[in-house]
Amino acid sequence: MPHPARVLEHGDVRRILRHVATRRHAHRDRVLVLLSFKAGLRACEMAGLTWPMVLKPDGRISDHIFVAATIAKNKFARRIPLHPQLVEALSNLHDRAGRPRVGPVVRSERGTHLTPRSLVNWFAATYASLALDGCSSHSGRRTFITRSARLLTRTGGSLRDVQELAGHKRLTTTECYIEGDRDAQRRLIRLV
Repeated sequence: MPHPARVLEHGDVRRILRHVATRRHAHRDRVLVLLSFKAGLRACEMAGLTWPMVLKPDGRISDHIFVAATIAKNKFARRIPLHPQLVEALSNLHDRAGRPRVGPVVRSERGTHLTPRSLVNWFAATYASLALDGCSSHSGRRTFITRSARLLTRTGGSLRDVQELAGHKRLTTTECYIEGDRDAQRRLIRLV
């Protein structure tokens, strides 16, 4: 049985963002990293994401992503509030692209949608170049879901909220993504 994708620490994500900032497509690559770690999108969703899914009717970046059923796994559409870092990265990318109203958010060199497979390969190469073992295109998504679950007590939310953000039909699927925290478990046992 394959191991689940590695959950990354905040420092790892900062390291990835510094690394992609040096690349030829730095603005696009920053958006890819943040779509994974701050919105929990799958590779197929990043590949299919279009500007109307992230823009307000007036052409400005929205406060949420609308993951349309046409790009979502199992056709489960959802809205994901946008993290401030992702708003800024999308705004920069949008400006550099000439403020388009249509077309793919994440484009290939030819200006077309990237394929899900090319995004899986892009993440694998990025993690390999940073010697982040055990990572895959799903690491950002798994990190997003784990962090969201750990922060629930601060927000008054429930695991159902994380399930909806992840686009899972079943809560048991969401639970499989959440990595336990050994330090928290030790603190919990001391309180019992």
